[in-house]
Amino acid sequence: MMLSALDLARRIERGELTAAAAIDLCADAIAAREGDIGAFAALDIAAARRVARERADELAALPLRGLAIGIKDIIDTADLPTEYGSPIYRGHRPRADAALVVLTRRAGGVILGKTVTTELAFLQPAGTRNPRNLAHTPGGSSSGSAAAVAAAMLPAAIGTQTGGSVIRPAAFCGVAGFKPSYKLLPLVGVKCFAWHLDTAGVFAAGVADAAFVAGAISGRDLRIDGAAPAPPRIALARTHLWSQASPAMQAAIDTAARLAEAAGARVSEFAPAEILESAWEAHAVIQDYEAFRALAFEYDCHRDQIGPLLRDLLERAAGIGAESYDAARRTTRRARQFLAERMADADVILTPSAPGAAPESLASTGSAIFNRLWTLMGAPCVNVPGLTDRSGLPLGVQVVGRFGRDRAALQAAHFVEIALARARG
Repeated sequence: MMLSALDLARRIERGELTAAAAIDLCADAIAAREGDIGAFAALDIAAARRVARERADELAALPLRGLAIGIKDIIDTADLPTEYGSPIYRGHRPRADAALVVLTRRAGGVILGKTVTTELAFLQPAGTRNPRNLAHTPGGSSSGSAAAVAAAMLPAAIGTQTGGSVIRPAAFCGVAGFKPSYKLLPLVGVKCFAWHLDTAGVFAAGVADAAFVAGAISGRDLRIDGAAPAPPRIALARTHLWSQASPAMQAAIDTAARLAEAAGARVSEFAPAEILESAWEAHAVIQDYEAFRALAFEYDCHRDQIGPLLRDLLERAAGIGAESYDAARRTTRRARQFLAERMADADVILTPSAPGAAPESLASTGSAIFNRLWTLMGAPCVNVPGLTDRSGLPLGVQVVGRFGRDRAALQAAHFVEIALARARG
């Protein structure tokens, strides 16, 4: 069973549990499962226990109450190595923490370790296994963050998304994943891949847990656990990629829509649109153009140490000109305006989190085709866990909100989550 951040925080607040004891729960799970899963790039359980003991009273008064948090290894930490999943940075120790790390500590989180990332947050798998089935990928690039939460080694972890690196691994591992609106969480001190796309996000056991952690770190009113969520207006989006969703994923989306409607939600169809198809294609142009520049040092000075997947991408990206990039950015602006107008009568969109369940492969992190458009739109996205395929692997459904309406998106996702849980009995 996963660790609920909200449950642990409430128990600490009531005096039923100490922060040090909560860290012990994580340590026990790590001892039992980390050898098989490989979710961590660096760990310092002793330091986390020391902080939890020595600052117990102070932490108990802060929002996160001393809960253990994992940090994706593209996010700088001064007291732990930050290697960005790359041999170029083996043993690298930044002089300063990233802003997100400082904010997590200010909110009462205790950094337990660095979670595994794919190479420079691209597609090269890093060896982490899916806790639901060790033969299957956990997704990427935030593979370690999702796997650690799914295996009850952490109540929450921070990751990032440029294409689908929060939502997809959350879906594959069966946890909640929250990618906020673009720029809601600061990226100062985070290794850049594409500056118009990179977005930090949170993994946790359930949607309310993710909202609680994201709210504590950001200082925003994102908590949704105070009252039952109101029935949302849901637009079911069978985009131009719908045929690439597996039959099981298509059935999962239809099931989620049906159960949400039965619980009181208003469900309508979100018709495909040519401008959104064009924007989906623009994502790759923007991502690759920016990656070639964001990783200019690595490409120019350490090309032989870059893996083949990323090196091939950067070599292709070298041929993207400024005119193509600027055209893609103009397409993005038109698509965002179109989406805002189209969602005037809907609170959220319901769409797949991934083409299907996690592939049976450790040589791939799976496909982000169902995530790229919504990342480009800057919209808040939530993976809602609760459904599985016939083999028991998780099938995530994605709730996409309106830009800047993060709490409403979380509330709608929680509504869907509750509807799925009630159906399971």
